[in-house]
Amino acid sequence: MASGGVSVASLWTEVNRCGQNGDFTRALKGLSKILQENKEDVTALHCKIVCHVQNGSFKEALNIMNTHSKVIGSAAQFEKAYCEYRLNRVENALKTIENAPEQTDKLKELYGQVLYRLERYDECKAVYTDLIRNSQDEYEEERKTNLSAVMAAMSQWEKAPVEDLGLSETTYELCYNAACALIGQGQLTEAFDKLREAEELCRVSLSEDTDVTEEDIESELAVIHSQMAYVMQLQGRTDEALQLYNQVIKLKPSDVGLLAVTANNIITINKDQNVFDSKKKVKLTNAEGVEYKLAKKQLQAIEFNKALLAMYTNQADQCRKLSSNLQSQNPGHPRPVLIQVAQLCREKQHSKAIELLQQFSEQHTESATGIKLTMAQLYLVQGHVTKACDVLRSIEEFKHKPGVVSALVTLYSNEEDIDSAIDVFKQSIEHYQSSQPGSAAHLALVREAANFKLKYGRKKEAISDLEHLWKQNPKDVHTLAQLISAYSLVDTDKAKSLSKHLPSADTMSFNVDVDELENSHGATYVRKKAAKVAGENLPKEQGQEDVKKKRKKKKGKLPKNCDPKATPDAERWLPMRERSYYRGKKKGKKKEQIGKGTQGATAGASAELDASKTASSPPTSPRPGSASGSSTAATSNIVPPRQQKPAASGAVRKKAPQKKKKGGKGGW
Repeated sequence: MASGGVSVASLWTEVNRCGQNGDFTRALKGLSKILQENKEDVTALHCKIVCHVQNGSFKEALNIMNTHSKVIGSAAQFEKAYCEYRLNRVENALKTIENAPEQTDKLKELYGQVLYRLERYDECKAVYTDLIRNSQDEYEEERKTNLSAVMAAMSQWEKAPVEDLGLSETTYELCYNAACALIGQGQLTEAFDKLREAEELCRVSLSEDTDVTEEDIESELAVIHSQMAYVMQLQGRTDEALQLYNQVIKLKPSDVGLLAVTANNIITINKDQNVFDSKKKVKLTNAEGVEYKLAKKQLQAIEFNKALLAMYTNQADQCRKLSSNLQSQNPGHPRPVLIQVAQLCREKQHSKAIELLQQFSEQHTESATGIKLTMAQLYLVQGHVTKACDVLRSIEEFKHKPGVVSALVTLYSNEEDIDSAIDVFKQSIEHYQSSQPGSAAHLALVREAANFKLKYGRKKEAISDLEHLWKQNPKDVHTLAQLISAYSLVDTDKAKSLSKHLPSADTMSFNVDVDELENSHGATYVRKKAAKVAGENLPKEQGQEDVKKKRKKKKGKLPKNCDPKATPDAERWLPMRERSYYRGKKKGKKKEQIGKGTQGATAGASAELDASKTASSPPTSPRPGSASGSSTAATSNIVPPRQQKPAASGAVRKKAPQKKKKGGKGGW
């Protein structure tokens, strides 16, 4: 009998009724009273654990299981693993499930969820495939959805080929997962169409529920819209993608993982532009619980973008800190090192950047390809061409690629190191001779090597390459001609014997269809003349004119007061100031009247002081681009001209303004 006169049976009745009504808080009160009577009641303890789980109190439920582990035993293995899973103790949940004495369907379902969180997709796929095959209940649709999510994750993160498991895409969740799998395979157009289909299915299915509002539908569609924006971004439609991303952000969905991914994608579109907006979006990626919602590669990409944003915003210390943390978490990944190198280059510390790249390439040879390419680029920036070539030739994976061979030959040619360039050709030809003899790449390299040697006068060395090409195609006249030209300087007898293989002049000159040549695309603008038949003069029809009208030449305009019969002035093309007979402008003669000149001066004195009556000195030729007697230089068409007064040699004197006398012709 319980305290207060209430029987244990009635308490159990109350607990059962509360459980059926979903009132788990009230049920906990009844269970506490029952446990006061018997602390080791396994059923009461189990029910109390379930009530805490239903209320979301996972820590309290786990504490009860740990405190009464001996009493409960294996009766609550599923609840324990579930609480650990919900508390993000995924590794502990995995151990609990694996140590369970019996693998029930509930444990298998949870086992699949744990494996998915741990990104062990192959094992997770096997678990869900077994569950779908061996169970028949109302949760079959959820299992298929989870299996399709596993396939989408394998396609996106492991680039595994998509298998056709016969999952009918009748729900928007299945359709969405199928679209994600197509994105992983690079089939963007098909994925976008599938997302459109998922959007329509979602609207239809949710609109059937009267309790669902339009806001709820938009919130559920947010994940589909974000994925559609991602496809647009991959297709280069960044403006449309950015608009759709911002619509998702404005909805403020409750899924922190969705917000983080959307914000990160906006940052990737902004790059080094619109940095202020990117700094606001970074805060969404730092929300609590994001690390439990996203895959490892997604979290890694977000951290990389944080480091790059710190670099773009000139936060050097923050960038170094973030990139160092990334390098410690991913020691073999080249991207953290490349971010550090980019920051050092922004600080003009190229030597330190090269030293860091060299150190990483020696420690991690398996991922040193991109690092060495960056090293070569930095060497070229510093002008160390030979060192850059040495680095490129040390990349075993790329050094025989046509693009790298072309770059090496060009660099060596600029350094006038022809021997090294020929050695590059030699090694690459030997590589293809052993791995892909007679392939298009092999013959193309031989052709380029021969042309290169002929260009730089190494005809003797080019003979072997030309002979190889001619043996591959004996009808190649161009190669044969090059071979004969090369032999003509080395072995004239051999050149004469090879010249016998050249086609005859008749074959080469008369096998030409003239009409076809004239009608070809290259002869479109060639003016064709009709052939004239000798001795025939065809009568002209009325209204036709064969003679083209001649354009009348316009007579040139002559200057005013020009006498056509007079001999033109030989210096007419020169400016007036530069002509030999120019004597300057003559000022008007002042009247020699008393009272008209300077006060107190006589007419005779004024005549003596008149500078215009003295002998004029011969005119000096002015400098080009300046005015006569001026020291102003010619103006440039780059900088706008500024007007300046020419300065006289000596002191500058200011002249007082003079008044003009009425009736007078001259000035005071």
